[in-house]
Amino acid sequence: MSYNLLLNVAFITFVVLVLITLLIDYVPLFNTWQGRIHIGRFDTASIWKQKVLQKSRFWLKHTPTIKLTDNDRLIIIDILKGNYKRNAIQHWQEAALVLGLTEHYYKTNDAATKEQIDRYVNSKIDASGSWKNIPKEIDGVILSYAFLNIDWLDHDKYKPAYDAIWDLLKELVGEDRTVLYRVHAKDYRFVDTIGFICPFLISYGKKFNIEESVNLGIHQIKEFNKYGMFKDTFIPCHTYHVKTKFPVGLFGWGRGLGWYAIGLIDVWKELPNDHIEKNGLTESVILFAKMAMQFQNENGSWNWMVSNKESRPDSSTTATLAWFLANASQIDEIKQECLSSKEKALDYLMKVTRRDGAIDFSQGDTKAIGVYSQHFDILPFTQGFTLRTINMI
Repeated sequence: MSYNLLLNVAFITFVVLVLITLLIDYVPLFNTWQGRIHIGRFDTASIWKQKVLQKSRFWLKHTPTIKLTDNDRLIIIDILKGNYKRNAIQHWQEAALVLGLTEHYYKTNDAATKEQIDRYVNSKIDASGSWKNIPKEIDGVILSYAFLNIDWLDHDKYKPAYDAIWDLLKELVGEDRTVLYRVHAKDYRFVDTIGFICPFLISYGKKFNIEESVNLGIHQIKEFNKYGMFKDTFIPCHTYHVKTKFPVGLFGWGRGLGWYAIGLIDVWKELPNDHIEKNGLTESVILFAKMAMQFQNENGSWNWMVSNKESRPDSSTTATLAWFLANASQIDEIKQECLSSKEKALDYLMKVTRRDGAIDFSQGDTKAIGVYSQHFDILPFTQGFTLRTINMI
């Protein structure tokens, strides 16, 4: 091969690599830009709800990848280094979609939605009732809860899969009898964990008569209430240190409120009224609801840092708190305020929904304690909890 031919091949290869790099970077940016044209323009709320449903169903089959980083340039480097995506993040995206679509089925008896959920479950769990690929981090526990929330499934058949998640959680119990978020951060207890694991622990414990599981879920919440809240305000911190009991990270991180909210309210819903801990959890629901509502913006949103009016609104915070308030409205003491706040939140979410039904402007994945994403885009997690709220019976 001649020297000139080698140069030509090298040049063509370089140009192709540059084009691929530019396409990887700029196609998503273009899609975001064009998707936001005429954002939020729906003639009626019912049209909006139908669009949200359609996008949720599409995403359960084709869940978009949620990036680990905020980088919008030279994304190919993150891909090659393995820093672009992680299965654990995808688990809670898909779990929220399952929860939302399940709620839609309960309200409508839509056979197509039921069939789609069944196909999804069968793609994750084999004929013996075991995981095809078992989640290895607690981010996947909420997916098991989503399956337990499907009342038409034969849960005895899927018990091996649920048992595997229970075994995972037992291995992560620390000296303080609470569950770690990550093995490499064994001395910290994250607010995320409340949403990821507590509803599963209660539902699993109830269905299979495992009192230890129920007690662990309640204990996780009670310990966080002791050490993870700001004084008497009931504002959660990102995490606390189990040995010093000092809070670490940001108080009032929006999605942190969301994680706590969905964990608390789903546990509260799951517990029977005669359970010894029900009244205490009811008091927590009331305190948290009153705290959260005082930080809601006039347009119905909550910011990614709720106490800072200059921070950006976050749709994931808004969607999860809407779900919490919709359920908290069952308590007479706060019923009217919660319903009003929930409606304002849904109105905001409609206004930030793209033409194709994708809800926009959710904060990206958190990088570490105190390191929060400044990337605001689509998030199937937000989509699922919005769908769950608008279909709540």
